[in-house]
Amino acid sequence: MKAHIQKKYAGQKPKLWGEKIPGVITRLNTHEKVIALTFDACGGPKGSGYDAELIYYLRQHHIPATLFINARWIDANYGRFMELSKIPQFEIENHGYLHKPLSVSGKSAWGIKGTSSPAEVVDEVYMNKLKIAKLTGRTPKFFRPGTAFFDDVAVKIVYELGQKPLNYDILGDAGATFNRQQVKNALLSAKPGSIVIMHMNHPEGETFEGLKDAIPILQKRGYKFVKVEDYLK
Repeated sequence: MKAHIQKKYAGQKPKLWGEKIPGVITRLNTHEKVIALTFDACGGPKGSGYDAELIYYLRQHHIPATLFINARWIDANYGRFMELSKIPQFEIENHGYLHKPLSVSGKSAWGIKGTSSPAEVVDEVYMNKLKIAKLTGRTPKFFRPGTAFFDDVAVKIVYELGQKPLNYDILGDAGATFNRQQVKNALLSAKPGSIVIMHMNHPEGETFEGLKDAIPILQKRGYKFVKVEDYLK
């Protein structure tokens, strides 16, 4: 399969690069007052933490969420990963194998070099897809790359690998760098069908604090929280 994709796409030059290019899903296909909260767990030396307070809050308040988890985070948090995968209110999705931007030409985003060929795109997407499926018994449906950047050729490859590229329309915590008020403000800007990106791997940040401030307000506005798979099949 990797050889086939390398041969098929090797001559194609990307024309687009970004988080919201055509083919990348950024919203739920609905006008209902629902919001999908998505949380990345990136792994690596500075990204393998675990925001236990955030996850506990979601569990205690029965708030569904979609967790995009990288292979490196799984390796560093195997027990936690297996526990999360067994909780029905959480949906486990694919955040890549080495947390690279998804490129066929080595393009970088936020100082991180992307995959450099169609074959490397396959490795980044498919190896973590297989890892999650083997550990959980459920094959992930959606893929979000490290940094959330794709080029347009890589997007086509993601679909060919049986995954759907998914990002967001609400930047919830900017890589866990937003302060409490910024997180709250971002969440309160959500509209029906919004997908919010946040992080569950930086307990030192203020993602949880802003989240717990915003959720009761959103609920009073009539919003419900859903998993991505509930609205995107």
